[in-house]
Amino acid sequence: MKSKKQQKPLSKNKLLGIAGLAWMFDAMDVGILSFIIAALAVEWNLTPGEMGWIGSINSIGMAVGALVFGVFADKVGRKKIFMLTLLLFSVASGLSALATGLAIFMFFRFLVGMGLGGELPVASTLVSESVEAKERGRVVVLLESFWAAGWIVSALIAYFIIPNYGWRIALLITALPAFYAIYLRIKLPDSPQYTAHKTESRSIMQNMKEVWSKKYAKRTLMLWIVWFMVVFSYYGMFLWLPSVMVMKGFTLIKSFEYVLIMTLAQLPGYFSAAWLIEKAGRKFVLVTYLLGTAASAFVFGSAETTTLLIVSGMLLSFFNLGAWGALYAYSPEQYPTVIRATGSGMAASAGRIGGILGPLLVGTLVTAGYEIGYIFGIFCIAIVVGVLSVLFLGTETKQTELE
Repeated sequence: MKSKKQQKPLSKNKLLGIAGLAWMFDAMDVGILSFIIAALAVEWNLTPGEMGWIGSINSIGMAVGALVFGVFADKVGRKKIFMLTLLLFSVASGLSALATGLAIFMFFRFLVGMGLGGELPVASTLVSESVEAKERGRVVVLLESFWAAGWIVSALIAYFIIPNYGWRIALLITALPAFYAIYLRIKLPDSPQYTAHKTESRSIMQNMKEVWSKKYAKRTLMLWIVWFMVVFSYYGMFLWLPSVMVMKGFTLIKSFEYVLIMTLAQLPGYFSAAWLIEKAGRKFVLVTYLLGTAASAFVFGSAETTTLLIVSGMLLSFFNLGAWGALYAYSPEQYPTVIRATGSGMAASAGRIGGILGPLLVGTLVTAGYEIGYIFGIFCIAIVVGVLSVLFLGTETKQTELE
């Protein structure tokens, strides 16, 4: 036990750095997918429906991964699952660069999604259990800010690499650094709270049932609604951003340039949410940033000038990613240690169903001839439903000790 206590001083900054680095590589892969979809549409002559399926198969994998790896993280430990999910994601991402057709590409994207879906709720659980209550929310939002860094790097790779060297090289570049994160993570201690409770003998089904027990049902319902609406709108909008820009009349390279500019706004979105979350609380940040997302989505969908498109796109990035940070901080705080990863994983899994439907909805409605403004209006309504669930079903967990 002594050796574990000696590692504890690393747990805030080094834990944040190691977990954040892997988070960044995950974001690079999800971010690059949005640009690759636009490039594959040209190279493989894809229909809007097929483009939607590429985004959705990623989310199907994430739904499966969040559920499976979330429940096992309460059984075998946060660190082991953290390592396994990153390895799965890295190998599958590299192999997807070698795909020769749509079917095999989608198979590897499913495996990538499983790794991603499992890692993200487990990572936020591990970090939230390793940090003191007074700064727990801020540190988890800062962990999420690495997602923005990954998206920015993916946008840079897309802009400079895809037009000159092709999408395969871009995918390989995003996959290889993740192996370095695996090396770093070997030195990572497991959650002190999990280590203290792991002697408790509980079945996976027991944990899953308790998430919906009378004590936690209201919190679980709130989380599932928010996760579904946020993921549905995020993947529907952001995986289609470069393609939407092309539909609005810009060239592929120009659309990459504008999406890069919009992506830069994610970082201040995270940092402002990290600053506010311990001052104003989780509910305030979630509600405010989600309402900002809804308003920005409405304006972006109906924007007809380049200036309005870029400004509303930047605000969409700012508010949406700030809300994501708050959601990752808020979710693990709803449950006690013995079911924390299970509860967070199940909520994330429910959300990923929204991630399956969002890109498919865009592909279907674009094929049917609906305007982008109409489609983004649907996402706007979905986000407002998420806001209402937080307002009426959510409880404030600012600076409260974890159960």
